[in-house]
Amino acid sequence: MESFENIYLDLSKQPGKCKLAESGLGWRPSGGGDTFTLDSSNIGAAQWSRAAKGYELKILSRSSGVIQLDGFEQEDFERTSKAFKIWYGINLENREHALRGWNWGKAEFTKAELAFNVQNRPAFEIPYSEISNTNLAGKNEVAVEFSLPTDGVNGTTGQSEGGTKNRGRKAGAGRDELVEMRFYIPGTALKKEKPEGEEDDESVDGEEAEEQNAANLFYETLMDKAEIGDVAGDTFATFLDVLHLTPRGRFDIDMYESSFRLRGKTYDYKIQYQSIKKFFLLPKNDDTHTLITLGLDPPLRQGQTRYPFLVMQLKLDDEISIDLNMTDELLQTRYKDKLEAHYEEPIHQVVTKVFRGLSGKKVVMPSRDFVSHHGHSGVKCSIKANEGLLFCLDKSFMFVPKPATYVQIENISVITMSRVGGAISASRTFDITMTLKGGMGEHQFSNINREEQQPLEEFFKAKNIRFKNEMADDSSALLAAALNNDDGSSDEDVAIGNDRGSADEDEESVDEDFQAESESDVAEEYDSAHESSGSGSDVEMDDADDTRDVEVEVDDDDRPKKKTKVGK
Repeated sequence: MESFENIYLDLSKQPGKCKLAESGLGWRPSGGGDTFTLDSSNIGAAQWSRAAKGYELKILSRSSGVIQLDGFEQEDFERTSKAFKIWYGINLENREHALRGWNWGKAEFTKAELAFNVQNRPAFEIPYSEISNTNLAGKNEVAVEFSLPTDGVNGTTGQSEGGTKNRGRKAGAGRDELVEMRFYIPGTALKKEKPEGEEDDESVDGEEAEEQNAANLFYETLMDKAEIGDVAGDTFATFLDVLHLTPRGRFDIDMYESSFRLRGKTYDYKIQYQSIKKFFLLPKNDDTHTLITLGLDPPLRQGQTRYPFLVMQLKLDDEISIDLNMTDELLQTRYKDKLEAHYEEPIHQVVTKVFRGLSGKKVVMPSRDFVSHHGHSGVKCSIKANEGLLFCLDKSFMFVPKPATYVQIENISVITMSRVGGAISASRTFDITMTLKGGMGEHQFSNINREEQQPLEEFFKAKNIRFKNEMADDSSALLAAALNNDDGSSDEDVAIGNDRGSADEDEESVDEDFQAESESDVAEEYDSAHESSGSGSDVEMDDADDTRDVEVEVDDDDRPKKKTKVGK
């Protein structure tokens, strides 16, 4: 038996002891913990090279991916090489990395990793188990995303629950780590179609090879090698063409045992259920749609853009009939009282139940302590120029769809209700500002209908939230402004009429989006067919303004003064 101290397994922060024996190898952390073992029959190949902490022993296993052991001394090569030769019948290959610093080379897909070679020497290798997702970022560009520590499930040992692949093997990696890499792949390449029964690609004639975009071929090969797409037989359920407001687009949702996949026209995402930290079911004010909102950590990435929340929009009257693709034994054991074999009900209920059953997350719905003036759960408001709905939950507030904003009640120091803008327009709407404790900043929600003031105040009182109403202090200012209007000239009356008109326009442009009549993505997401929430008095006021009479004095030296009515 050969023993080596201060060896690091898969970039773990804690060193351990590595032992080689005839039956296989093992590694145990120095501070105690789970022991990693690998049977000798599972060792396919081995490589020796320089690495971060000295020399690295890389083992390409037959079924467990790539195992990296770092921290060996240079003189350990002979002992290790002899052990692998005698006990495992494997030659330990001494490899030298390319040190030229070139960023162009040749990509090679091996059994367990993607190698980037420069002048026939490896510049770096990426184990497939470390790749969480890949997308076509452009015509000739492929983006590769790497697993984050929270993507894994079993820390140091790297064993994933509910799957055969080692996801998140580098769970003990440093605080700063590479999360994405992009490859520029110009030109075309030949894709060889392998006939049934043929195992060697070289047997395919050149005529049977298909020419296609090189970046597309790279992307498809990586998807297959890294098993990002999974296989159709593992899919428990599939929901087609589901509208997403964040990130925007329509995606097919494939539900697997430990993750789900969003398949769109441009982007594909694979998300672990354990990344779901919050789960909301929020009914929209149109009584036609409902929003399923998932809080993700780590957030979804699309290039430089991060999406901490996933927002789906589903119609309430869409019925679906679906049979889950799982055995009765699995339903009766692991998913007993969580999932059913068959569902036939509205799609938003089916999606919610399947997500809840597979992820184990509690579904949060709007609080019963709040009902808006019009009997809805959401309050129409805006964050800057983005219109949406603010939902009052039992322990938090949630604004959707964009930017999806989550505020916990326990983190709120005080809520301020105030008017912003001109005196006339401010009398119809108000803003609320949530100031957070400990100087954590604030969130402002504007253009809230004045009718929602009382329901909101009652909710704040029910949840013991400190709030102050600054609108009462503005009453005298509003009265003074109204009195000053009577002393103005006709020009001032025109200006006031214009102000009133713009205020009416602002009021009627309050968000009434996401109507069911639209069939297009854009129209369904940002519908402009608004309806005024007022009683029609605004229109009557405009008509009165347009036909009102103004008395004007006409001064003439030869005739006495008289009053003439001028229609305006």
